[in-house]
Amino acid sequence: MTDRIEIRNLFKIFGKHPEDSLRRLREGATKETLLAETGSVLGVDNVSLNVPKGSISVIMGLSGSGKSTLARCVNRILEPDGGQILLDGEDITCCSPDQMREIRRHRISMVFQNFGLLPNKTVIENVGFGLKLRGMSERERQRKAEEMLEVVGLSAWGSHLPASLSGGMRQRVGLARALATEADVLIMDEAFSALDPLIRSEMQDELLRLQTRLHKTVLFITHDFQEALRLGTRIAIMADGALIREGAPQEIVEDPRSEYVAGFTRGVDRARLFDAQSIMRTDERDGFRLDKKGRVESWRKEGGPSMDFMTVNLEDKLIEIARRARSGRPIAVIDDTGRFCGHIPQDALLAGIAGAGDATPKSETKEPVA
Repeated sequence: MTDRIEIRNLFKIFGKHPEDSLRRLREGATKETLLAETGSVLGVDNVSLNVPKGSISVIMGLSGSGKSTLARCVNRILEPDGGQILLDGEDITCCSPDQMREIRRHRISMVFQNFGLLPNKTVIENVGFGLKLRGMSERERQRKAEEMLEVVGLSAWGSHLPASLSGGMRQRVGLARALATEADVLIMDEAFSALDPLIRSEMQDELLRLQTRLHKTVLFITHDFQEALRLGTRIAIMADGALIREGAPQEIVEDPRSEYVAGFTRGVDRARLFDAQSIMRTDERDGFRLDKKGRVESWRKEGGPSMDFMTVNLEDKLIEIARRARSGRPIAVIDDTGRFCGHIPQDALLAGIAGAGDATPKSETKEPVA
């Protein structure tokens, strides 16, 4: 998968003389010694991260971890003090202010936690506001705003003011405004954090639904690990300005690599997170008989009778498989073409759901992931 955004060795320092602070860091100073000696705060500490095209990549961390600072550096709302940010291979840290304004208008949109709607403008005027700044004609931006309101399910609310909308509806307006610019990249900074739990869940569903249709590159910022697991194609976990773990959700739960990350993974509902591919066995067929195209024809042990079996797809979650499984019934895993990929023994299904106890790091590390 092609990377849309590449972040290379990025630093952000808050304080006077960031150039001197950066030099100190590169000579071995720590965040603590930098603060003690210069009064400067290290917001982003040598972070390198790739964001694949068309993915929802989540940056997750607690308050003060540097996640929002990193997001604001990506579109240069905050200016990085070291490193590179590549957008489709172009280093945008070298762009002029005018060039960055054009990038924000056309290529990168941002959705904030507080919605950021103009209270005296109607919903449709809010959605089309970015297009107005771009110089688009009133007729054309009206058409585009109506189209985006239909996408987020608010076609009937275009003439209303934001005050008449619920929190979830206002967040949908903010999302429609970001989508209206047709930017390929969406940065969503704690976009759902201010919403009630039920509305928040609905907005997560909405984002996933939109993603299957629009295939945007989304950089999603959150402090909620469950939200990260639900939305993320990739998850990057930050602490003290540094990136300490990055990978697919299942990889992180299986191998936290540090006690800090393991603290987030304990109590995860593995049955809803892990899929058939994560637990299937590929070393043998276990009695499955295949046709010439590699599709399952039957199941029969040597010398025994044929037995009824079930098939599941690679992406099927363990909870779905468990609901269908019957004791002793063989389980074959197939791909989209129906070809046999592996099988799931009953004990492997139970172990996959239960896990090996609470998440325990396989290898302890405190080093940031480069």
